Amino acid sequence: MPKPTSLLKGFEKDVATAMTNLTKLRSEQAKERPNWNPATRLVLFDKATTGLALIVTPKGKKSFSIVARDPSGKQIWKRLGDPALMTVAEARHEAAEALARVKAGEAPVLPPDEPEAPPETFKEVAERFVVRWVDKGGKKQDGMPQRGKREIERQLKAYLYPAWGTKAFLAIRRGEVTALMDDLVDNNGAVQADRVLATLNKMFNWYRQYDEHYVNPIIPEMKRSGSIADRARDRILSDDELRAVWSACDEIGTYGAMVKVGLLTGARREKLSTMRWQDIREGVWTIPVEPREKPHAGELKLSRLALEIINAQPKQNENPFVFAGRGKRAFNSHSAGKKDLDAKVPTEQWQFHDLRRTAKSLMARAGVRSDISERVLGHKIGGVEGVYDRYSYAREKGEALEALAS
Repeated sequence: MPKPTSLLKGFEKDVATAMTNLTKLRSEQAKERPNWNPATRLVLFDKATTGLALIVTPKGKKSFSIVARDPSGKQIWKRLGDPALMTVAEARHEAAEALARVKAGEAPVLPPDEPEAPPETFKEVAERFVVRWVDKGGKKQDGMPQRGKREIERQLKAYLYPAWGTKAFLAIRRGEVTALMDDLVDNNGAVQADRVLATLNKMFNWYRQYDEHYVNPIIPEMKRSGSIADRARDRILSDDELRAVWSACDEIGTYGAMVKVGLLTGARREKLSTMRWQDIREGVWTIPVEPREKPHAGELKLSRLALEIINAQPKQNENPFVFAGRGKRAFNSHSAGKKDLDAKVPTEQWQFHDLRRTAKSLMARAGVRSDISERVLGHKIGGVEGVYDRYSYAREKGEALEALAS
């Protein structure tokens, strides 16, 4: 509780009077200093602290200030603060530090500390990674988005944002990455865990250019699924399995039809699911080419059996896809469809991609040349032949698909 003005002495009393009764203070100073002009500012020095003064302007504005000389002899005046917000004791403390700085040739008042920016969250860094790296072409930086952009964004939304979205990016260390990998292995499989790990590794390495002290927390031991050679599959469906799967596909709706066409064309699942009605003209399927995409078959003259299955698919209003999903989207319930099919045909585990291997093997059995079946599958033809042979092989590929259908 502040002391009554009558109990204060000296500088404290002057300050208290200035805050409560400025007219009284001016009249007292006029008596003590007959030559003082009330039209100028009033300067009251504190006898207890060298250089500290209370300054009152003719309009009544008050402030604590200090006056001192720097090492060159120049007189320095500097405002310390408002007496309404600062006690005399606080002003004396600030004045002592300010005077010491002036005599040392430094600024009398230190600039206020700038508030620290909140740390970037994982989501903020990830979004910047997509814009600055993925969209601009990765290492090439040619302005063309990376081919895997859609998958990277899917991983971020499905796995990484739910786990780390609001977490400070720099707080993500080795233990957090390991725990996430363990969780992905348990719930999504080792291969999916390694794909997410690869995305994280790219992001963490990209971030190093912004912080010379940053260390990528990923180490080789975090990989869960082994080498590509170790994971290489040789699964093909036997004749008995093919007959059972083909029959069951009639009961699985859209997914079943897609499996049949996948076996009859050897096409990749993502190409089948995005097949559009406008891409098929006079029995020829023209597969759209996207930037940075793997090689594919280009144009395929579909077999009569494949066209029968395709033409049997219901056309939905404003949905352009042969294998239609909800609204205007392509079919994407692959996991549910495969689960239903496996329930009807409990065989040794197989994947949709195994249909490509099965189709290749069936074409070989039907006498199709290996180089033709490779072109049907859309594999890159290596060596001199791949560079100089620009023939389309449209007729040969069509004949190969008819042989496959048979």
